[in-house]
Amino acid sequence: MRTEPPVDRPRTEPADAAADRGARDPFFDRVKLLATVLVVCGHFWEPLVRAPGHRVLHAGYLLVYAFHMPVFVFVSGWFSRSFAARPDQLGRLLSGVLAPYLLWTTLLGAYAAWLGGGRFTLDLLTPVWVTWFLLSLFLWRLSAPLWHRLRAPLTTAVAVSLLAGALPLTPQLSIGRTLQLLPFFVAGLVLDRRRVLALRGHRWLRAAAVPVLGAAAPAAYWLVPRLDAAWFYRSASAAGLHAGYPRWLLVSLGVNLAGAVLGAVFLALVPVRTRSPRWAALGAAGTAAFLVHPFLQLALVHGGWYGRGFLPSAAGQLALTTAAAGLTLLLCSRPVARLLRPLLAPRLRLLLREQRPSPAGPPAGRL
Repeated sequence: MRTEPPVDRPRTEPADAAADRGARDPFFDRVKLLATVLVVCGHFWEPLVRAPGHRVLHAGYLLVYAFHMPVFVFVSGWFSRSFAARPDQLGRLLSGVLAPYLLWTTLLGAYAAWLGGGRFTLDLLTPVWVTWFLLSLFLWRLSAPLWHRLRAPLTTAVAVSLLAGALPLTPQLSIGRTLQLLPFFVAGLVLDRRRVLALRGHRWLRAAAVPVLGAAAPAAYWLVPRLDAAWFYRSASAAGLHAGYPRWLLVSLGVNLAGAVLGAVFLALVPVRTRSPRWAALGAAGTAAFLVHPFLQLALVHGGWYGRGFLPSAAGQLALTTAAAGLTLLLCSRPVARLLRPLLAPRLRLLLREQRPSPAGPPAGRL
C-alpha cells in the first residue's frame, strides 16, 4: 500500500474555533519562518547597502524592509490573541520574552564592544540592535487586554503611531518602533479571524502578487537615492529624520500602506499546506535565528569581509544571500533550539511562584 507523505491536514473544526482554543496554526509558523529569513538576509545585506555602487541590492533591501517587520509583528499579534494577563501567561512572558531580552541585550552589547575594542556600558533600558523586538513585544503583549476592550482598537493604534512622529523619541524602551509598528500588532490581535485566514492562498491575491511586486521593485529602485532607509526602520520621529511633521506624516503613511499591501500579498504566497510539518517547526523555533545571527554578521563586519573583492560582486551578493538563508534554517533547527533553550527561555523558578498551566492559550512567551 502506498504511503502518502505527511501534510498539514485541514482541521475537523473551523480554524477560528481552533484558534479560540489556543491552537498554534502551522501556517503562521511558516509565515514567521519566511519573515525571519528576510530579516536575516536584510541584516547581512546592510553593510553593502550602506556602501555606494549597490543600487539593485539597495532596492531589494528597501523592498524587504517595507513589509518584513510588519509581517513579523502582525504574526506576533496573532499569537498573542489569547493573552489575558493570567498569572501563568505573565510567568511565560517574563521567562520567554523579558528574561531573554535582558540576557541577549547584555551578550550582544558586550560582544559588539569587544569586537570594536570599546568599553561596554550596560544600559538595559536601551536595546542593542535586534533585541528591540523583544522589548517591544513585551510591551505590546502586556497591552493586549486593553486593545480587546477598545471599541476601535485598530483606528486608535494607527492614531497613536502617527502621533509618534511629533514626539521627541529616544532609543530607550524602543519607544519609536513600539509606537510606530503598533498597528500591525493590533491588527494581528483583533482583526476578524475568518477574514485573516481567508488571505491564506487567496487566489486573487496570488494573481495580484506578480503585478504588485512588479510595480514595487522599480519603485524601490527609484526611491534609493531619494529616501533614506531609516524611514523603513520606523524608529525615528520627524525631528530624528530631519523632516517636518507634515512630511513625516505623509511618508510614514505611504511606507505603512506599502507594508500592509505587500504583507497581504506575502501572506497569500505562503503555502497553506506543505508535504512536511518541519517547516512550521522551524518557524516556531525562529527566535534562535533572530538573536544569534547578529553575532556572525558583526564578525564579518569587523573582520573586514565586506570590503574584500568577492562579497561586493554580484556573485558575492548571491552567495551571501544563500548563506544567510541557510544560516537561518540551521539556527531554527531542533538541535540548535535545544542547545540554546536555556538562553532563549530561561527557567525562573527562583523568582516566580509555581503556576498550574492554563488549558487555554498558547505559551505567551513564544514569539
